[in-house]
Amino acid sequence: MAEECKIVYQGGEGVLVEKKSRFIATVAPAQTEEEALGFIEAMRKKYWDARHNCFAYVIGDRNELARCSDDGEPQGTAGKPMLDVLLGEGIHNAAVVVTRYFGGVLLGTGGLVRAYSGAVKAGLASSVIITRIQGVKLEISTDYTGLGKIQYILGQRGISILNPEYTDTVQLEVLLSEEIKEQVKAEITEGTNGQAELSEIKAVRFAKIGGVPTVLEKEEI
Repeated sequence: MAEECKIVYQGGEGVLVEKKSRFIATVAPAQTEEEALGFIEAMRKKYWDARHNCFAYVIGDRNELARCSDDGEPQGTAGKPMLDVLLGEGIHNAAVVVTRYFGGVLLGTGGLVRAYSGAVKAGLASSVIITRIQGVKLEISTDYTGLGKIQYILGQRGISILNPEYTDTVQLEVLLSEEIKEQVKAEITEGTNGQAELSEIKAVRFAKIGGVPTVLEKEEI
């Protein structure tokens, strides 16, 4: 399982107009092929009167499943360029449909490739893309003497403190990636001379959403 993975947290829509043809790119998260196909069918129904509804989707932490369709456009001018954008951006678990309303002017193969690629980029730009991280929720218990050192260690790494509780002792929670968790635990232990108590609550997948570390629910991962 990949420790870090870029995914679509919230889909979006982008529009590109090229020589009177209108390209509407709709992006959505998709955890399974069934979800991707359901989304594609919904877009076909929504834009039933369009000339083309081309699609591409990538499923899996390592893009184990990647599919695309030109939907009647010349072979290799729509689906493949769309898929190339998703793969090039490192996006996982996502589907995109680009709907084309023909404007009466032929674009040529190069023009089609640029239009479909550009539409997908516009759709991604209007979506919320996050980096999902595999890690742990760590609980830190310390006395007030060790608090400043812990805050300094976490601050140096840009790690946010969650749900602090200040009583006779201080209870803190942090989200740490698998990559750095042992280093951070060692630094806290050394920095507090072993006085801080560290407890891994559970394995989680999380991401920074609006700058705030957030544990992702099952359906979001």
